[in-house]
Amino acid sequence: MLDDVLPYLACPYCGAGLTRTGSALHCARGHAFNVARQGYASLLPKKAHGEGGDTAAMVQARTDFLAAGHFADLAAEVADTAAEALAAAAADGAGAGCVVESGAGTGYYLARVLDALPGRVGIALDRSRYALRRAARAHERIGAVACDVWRRLPVTATAAVLALDVFAPRNGPELRRILNPAGRLVVVTPDDDHLRELAGALGLLSVDERKQERLAEKLGPYFDLTSRREYRARLELGQTDILAAAQMGPAAWHAGETDLAARVRSLPEQMTATVSVRVSVFRPSA
Repeated sequence: MLDDVLPYLACPYCGAGLTRTGSALHCARGHAFNVARQGYASLLPKKAHGEGGDTAAMVQARTDFLAAGHFADLAAEVADTAAEALAAAAADGAGAGCVVESGAGTGYYLARVLDALPGRVGIALDRSRYALRRAARAHERIGAVACDVWRRLPVTATAAVLALDVFAPRNGPELRRILNPAGRLVVVTPDDDHLRELAGALGLLSVDERKQERLAEKLGPYFDLTSRREYRARLELGQTDILAAAQMGPAAWHAGETDLAARVRSLPEQMTATVSVRVSVFRPSA
């Protein structure tokens, strides 16, 4: 619930704490922000207002694909890793604090992580209002917040004992700022063969071969890698699932819905696809 994470939220303009009055959040300097009737708060600065993030169609496709259980084992892997990472953080002296997911989308992974961490509350940060409507209902301990993850995150300094970034942009300095000095950051990135069968058959963009190198470049100045594991699986997908997989990712920005649907109909009724990702754990640099 939004009220449960309010102590960890900060005004995106001045960084001051926030209080709630009805359907609005306020800081001591008079900045005010709306709480949508769907339950999420918009902490976007005025110059960042407007549409952004995943579209309604992309969010629906992702919801359908995830509801079918195709990434359930991956979500369990992320939750297990997060629980181990939090235990390590606690051993290093991290105490109270929240869990923050940057680019949380519908809150699917954050919800699984919170299931593994009784008593912790989570903040789902995303730009897409369509995704946040779902994230606000994804778990009873999630507070959903609209923000631009490339700007200052609307979270107080050192508030998070655990941060998550699953297939999302990574703002290294801001993730470092909001994370407890003994906290942990869990990052999930696709390998270059992730869903390669679908990319090849549909003519979609492939994963950047320098993905891991770019990850190190973005996070290296702020974090130290503590562990990394590979997760691989094989999925059996029908045409409905294939279309959802294509529409929920970057391909949706480059190919129209009608065009993608036509390409999918030309494929076999059933295809095998490779899930290939890396789950990395970082701690803040000294």
